Amino acid sequence: MTAEPRWTVRPAEGGDFTAWRELFRQYGEFYRVEITDERFAMVWSWIGDPSHEVNCLIVAGADGTPVGLAHYRPFARPLSGGVGCYLDDLFVDPAARGGGAVDALFARLRAIAAERGWNTVRWITADDNYRARAKYDQVATRTPFLTYDMAPEA
Repeated sequence: MTAEPRWTVRPAEGGDFTAWRELFRQYGEFYRVEITDERFAMVWSWIGDPSHEVNCLIVAGADGTPVGLAHYRPFARPLSGGVGCYLDDLFVDPAARGGGAVDALFARLRAIAAERGWNTVRWITADDNYRARAKYDQVATRTPFLTYDMAPEA
C-alpha cells in the first residue's frame, strides 16, 4: 500500500482567493509591508490572467487546505542566453513549517523550470531571514550578488 502524499502543489484557482489572501497578508506582515485591498486585487488579477507573467503555486495539505504559496515568473538571462524562473514570493504558514511543504513547492518549481527549459530558479531573501536561509542553503547555491532598488524618478 502506498502512503497518500502529505502535500499537493498546484496552480492557484479561483476558489483559493481567501486562503491566498491570508497567506499573502502574512507574507507581507513578515516583511513589514502592508498590502492594501487594491494590491491584493491587482496581484490576484495577474494570477488569474493567463497572459500575465506572474504565476502562483499553492501547496495544500491532505485535507486540501492551502498552507503556502509561491509567486514566480520567467525572466530573460541575456548573459547566459536563456530564461530563468524568478521566485518573487514564497511563504508557508508557520503552523505548517518543518513538515515538507516548502520542499514540495521547491520540487514543483524545479519541475516547472525543467519542463519549460528554464536554466535556473532564482530568488532573494532578507539577510536576517535565518530560518529560510537555512533551508535555502540546503536546496540552492547562494550567489555573491547584492540587490539594489532605484526609484524611477530622482
